[in-house]
Amino acid sequence: MKLGLGLYKNLLNSTNFQFAKQAGATHLVVQLVDYVKGTKNPSLTQNYLDGWGVTYNRDKMWQYEDLMALKKEIESYGLKWEAIENFDPAHWYDILLDGPEKKVQIENLKQTLKMVGKVGIPIVGYYFSIAGVWGWTSKHTGRGNAKSIEFDQSLIDVNRPIPNGMVWNMQYDLDGENGFIAPVSRSEMWERLQYFLNEIMPVAEENNIKLVAHPDDPPVKNMRGTARLFYRTEEYEKLLNLYDSPSNGFELCMGTVQEMEGSNLLDFLDNYSRLDKIGYIHYRNVIGKVPHYREAFVDEGDINMIKALEILKKNNYDGIIIPDHTPEMSCDAAWHAGMAFAMGYIKGAMQSVENYT
Repeated sequence: MKLGLGLYKNLLNSTNFQFAKQAGATHLVVQLVDYVKGTKNPSLTQNYLDGWGVTYNRDKMWQYEDLMALKKEIESYGLKWEAIENFDPAHWYDILLDGPEKKVQIENLKQTLKMVGKVGIPIVGYYFSIAGVWGWTSKHTGRGNAKSIEFDQSLIDVNRPIPNGMVWNMQYDLDGENGFIAPVSRSEMWERLQYFLNEIMPVAEENNIKLVAHPDDPPVKNMRGTARLFYRTEEYEKLLNLYDSPSNGFELCMGTVQEMEGSNLLDFLDNYSRLDKIGYIHYRNVIGKVPHYREAFVDEGDINMIKALEILKKNNYDGIIIPDHTPEMSCDAAWHAGMAFAMGYIKGAMQSVENYT
């Protein structure tokens, strides 16, 4: 097991590379999508309910020289770039929507994967969803009145339609027609995912990349008029049947799986870590399940986090574990403090499990 840290694009700087190293991380999971700078409103409540903002990258694919420069900078701090999390919505919206540009976009993604393989990044995470992460609110409901993320389905209109020109809460077309995305059925979403896997997985195999899917968060069956594929564990498991490959696997968010109705996270973790189907792990805790839950500090939620590490050790899991969505703490560096607390807990728990069990 290796301790890592996930960084958004706006956090990719020397201060946070040093922070990761100081907190004990050896690896980074990097997001290259500028969610934060694209926001229309700095409030988390508005971001999650109205959309993150705008992605300006429709004609700006990632470039080899930029990725290599970032990799060298990361390595200069004694860290390894282990994974990229999420494609830019501007690069594959018509794959998700089955739109007219999907063939062009799938070819562009193939070139992107080839480039990522050349750079030497072994894992790429993605989330096959049109609505994306939506419906959360930010409240001071964490321990000690900490600001935390909460999902309460009774407080939102889960069927609120998605405007044209938007996927994954990001507006990719500022000049699109007025109106909303048409409803999308579950069978249509499975067909779109099958097309994506059939086209992209051979390229991942050829370039020694594990392509791993994030579960639906919030894990509800339908959201904003579009079906969700990975809202229950038995649905999430279907991913492996769509394309049999060592490159096909899970970006396992423990909190999201725990939130699912009827889930048994520890059994799921045991089964798929044993089968080497987990690319990396979002190690976070929650209280409650759909339709109402909140994200918690890593040591206070419903998941037995130590037992999870014991399972991973038993199955010789050698992948990355990163904290994710930790509540913010009451200080000027709220995000850093929350992450430092989580990473200290994980580091100590990993050492305990590895040395004394």
